[in-house]
Amino acid sequence: MLHTVLIVPGLNDSGPGHWQSWMESQLPEARRVRGIDWGEPVLARWASEVRREIDEAAGVVWLVAHSYGCLASVVAAADRPERVAGLLLVAPPDPDRFSPFGLRASGCLSDRDGLASWIPSAPIGVPSMVVASRDDPWASLACTAYWADRWGSVLIDIGAAGHINADSGHGPWPRGLALLQALRDSYAGLPLGSIDDAHSTHKGKRGALARLRHRTRFDWDVFSGISS
Repeated sequence: MLHTVLIVPGLNDSGPGHWQSWMESQLPEARRVRGIDWGEPVLARWASEVRREIDEAAGVVWLVAHSYGCLASVVAAADRPERVAGLLLVAPPDPDRFSPFGLRASGCLSDRDGLASWIPSAPIGVPSMVVASRDDPWASLACTAYWADRWGSVLIDIGAAGHINADSGHGPWPRGLALLQALRDSYAGLPLGSIDDAHSTHKGKRGALARLRHRTRFDWDVFSGISS
């Protein structure tokens, strides 16, 4: 059976010294998501590209995401559970660090304009693991545990590991590869997406991405009206 491992980096992409680049080199079935402006964290755009890659992938898809890429992957996977076999979500950030248009100023984190209300808050519907660090500057352990619970994910606490990136010493990362393999070993082998197409769960206008796109367009219209 065909499989695709889709690598979904976070802000500014994952450079050659990052564990995602290392993992990509270890897996012949792996490829990195394309079409994303890595310096502009607009979730609707990122999730749209991840979902497109899922739709175009050969066979079932395993998502391996880091940081902001985790948020995009969860939104996309919630719309395509029949194509996604599992998710490895490493160091997801606090969604309220971001607005629909990007990173928020630290002084604005307490208002209601963050992404938390636009991120799926129910089980994704496919197996998933969330890997968390106790000193991640982008999210507290309690915040990460909260979202793992909401998504129905297994939480893996790896201690004080920073943002689990190249800066924290996570280049070649055999443990991450082993976690992905454990997730893949749990796959029952059901040929996802081959069941009656009439029962496809492609959610269209009712899906997580459609809601996020609507919110993004609405906020942009409001912002443009104030600025003009």
